[in-house]
Amino acid sequence: MSSHHAPIRVAQWATGAVGREAIAGILDAPGLELVAVKVHSPGKAGADAGNGASTTLSVDELLAARPDVVVYTPRTPSVDEVCHLLAAGVDVVTTAFCFHPARMAEPDRSRLLEAARAGGSTLHGSGLNPGNFSAAVPLALSGLVHRLRKVSLTERADWAVYESTSITFDAMRFGWPPEDVSESASDLLAFNADLFRQQVWLLGDALGADLDEVATEHEVVVTEERIPVFDRVIEPGTVNAQRWRWTGRSAGVDLVEIDCRWTVGPTTADWPAAQHGWTLQLEGDPSVSAHLMTLASFSEPRSMADHVRAASVATAMQVVNAIPHVHAAPPGFASSADLPVPRSLRGFRA
Repeated sequence: MSSHHAPIRVAQWATGAVGREAIAGILDAPGLELVAVKVHSPGKAGADAGNGASTTLSVDELLAARPDVVVYTPRTPSVDEVCHLLAAGVDVVTTAFCFHPARMAEPDRSRLLEAARAGGSTLHGSGLNPGNFSAAVPLALSGLVHRLRKVSLTERADWAVYESTSITFDAMRFGWPPEDVSESASDLLAFNADLFRQQVWLLGDALGADLDEVATEHEVVVTEERIPVFDRVIEPGTVNAQRWRWTGRSAGVDLVEIDCRWTVGPTTADWPAAQHGWTLQLEGDPSVSAHLMTLASFSEPRSMADHVRAASVATAMQVVNAIPHVHAAPPGFASSADLPVPRSLRGFRA
């Protein structure tokens, strides 16, 4: 929205796994000041979140703290909530949606843009994948390439290590009968799939691919054995592996692809082998490849819980570190293709 030398006043919306890491990042970042935290449980209200910032159930109280920017990280986003913030003149950075507004559903896009223009505010969406690994990183690496032929990102993850079983089972529908695991059967799966489609469109639009379509392919595989996952169980005959492929095509040629291979425990899926993490390949002149992982440490022994938490830290920091760029951007939308690549605000500072 604007730039100034005083600290940027930041409020946090939601205190889940990503929200907690965002708060820590805001408190540690030079140039940012935490002023309020929006919570959803009465038991969490009225606490000191750090730096004297109070937690609150009230949007009015959050706005009364005069934030310049809200870090918006709920599990399920609300266009009404974000429009309210934008119209009030508050920039919004979010890990929940709006990764490529140009390819969002038109009614939502128009409402958000109108609110941003009314408030003179800016909206930016990013995260890990979708987010940095499927947008900022491939765009940065494309700077090495004379001419591109294809961009592909493969993600391989075993969700059995994630304690957030409500996401694994309820949102992603692992442990469900195969006929219930599809976009047509689940609004949440459809919403998630659209976020990845937006990332393919973003790369295509930013790199001049002139895509005609982004196609979605979805395969599921059922388990033959019982798989305990923390407080839940995947029963035999239910889904424990999903492969999603989103492919951007121009004149029938595959130019951009995101391929996610997600499992819970051992699987009989007959899919090409892939290294855990994210493998990015740019075919072109020259061709470039990079493998990406988020871990608590590459040099020190850490628990599996710490390694899993690292993904939440990375997701949060992608938008927290982008705050100065977003706050300096003109009103409207600012995607990863529009902003400079964020760098760590804290860096090596003690």
